[in-house]
Amino acid sequence: MSHISTMLNYLDKLKNTDSGNFFLMAGPCAIEGEDIAMRIADKIINITDKLQIPYIFKGSYRKANRSKGSSFTGIGDEKALRILERIGREFGVPTVTDIHESGEAAMAAAYVDVLQIPAFLCRQTDLLIAAAETGKVVNVKKGQFLSAGSMKFAVEKVKEAGNEKVILTDRGNTFGYQDLIVDYRGLPEMQSFGVPVVMDCTHSLQQPNQSSGVTGGKPELISTIAKAAIAVGADGLFIETHPDPANAKSDGANMLHLDLLEETLTKLIRIRQAIL
Repeated sequence: MSHISTMLNYLDKLKNTDSGNFFLMAGPCAIEGEDIAMRIADKIINITDKLQIPYIFKGSYRKANRSKGSSFTGIGDEKALRILERIGREFGVPTVTDIHESGEAAMAAAYVDVLQIPAFLCRQTDLLIAAAETGKVVNVKKGQFLSAGSMKFAVEKVKEAGNEKVILTDRGNTFGYQDLIVDYRGLPEMQSFGVPVVMDCTHSLQQPNQSSGVTGGKPELISTIAKAAIAVGADGLFIETHPDPANAKSDGANMLHLDLLEETLTKLIRIRQAIL
């Protein structure tokens, strides 16, 4: 069974378009409010329906990993989770959000379809097991401090807890103190573990630990990262997008402007078709 077929079987709500396309996890970095989240979801769904791309709406209900204590962390856990629930219900798409501690797994699982383990926490055994035990799909982001091969242990932890529904997402590797680099050899290596593999095209362009205390980025290279990932054979893409990145409350420096999403995805489909 192909990785994309496996992913489609993971989520009953995900529409199998038989298009042969990659799947997409996309949305704002954080849930900033109901109106803007609904508007982003509506626009992305119109695009992905048109292009026959299986879609999962992404939004963090809380941002626990911030450089500065004064940075935006969220609008309230339950409020944000209810917005995610509404998007899933009204648009008929699966949703994904991050969890940060074991106690959050069951809470978030009541509202979303996919639980995401942040890169910094991918080795946290109790967190992985708690996510697995909810029965939800578990998307584990590869730590930027780990090799692709090391992620087989994260997969094993989830599966040994009785959950076969695992996705791995690459988001680059630490390259010096304030930059990341993507090693595309890691995508097929992680696919060899028998799970779908996603490329995070936005966080892999972060420039963390800036002296200002606000993470920087290179959003002009998002399409470059995405094109290479599709050419290598990534099963899915993760793209954070916003209608006004400059004023986004979290990670605006490396998000794709929402107006550029359709053009970007259209080009990526051509690459996907060329390699099939």
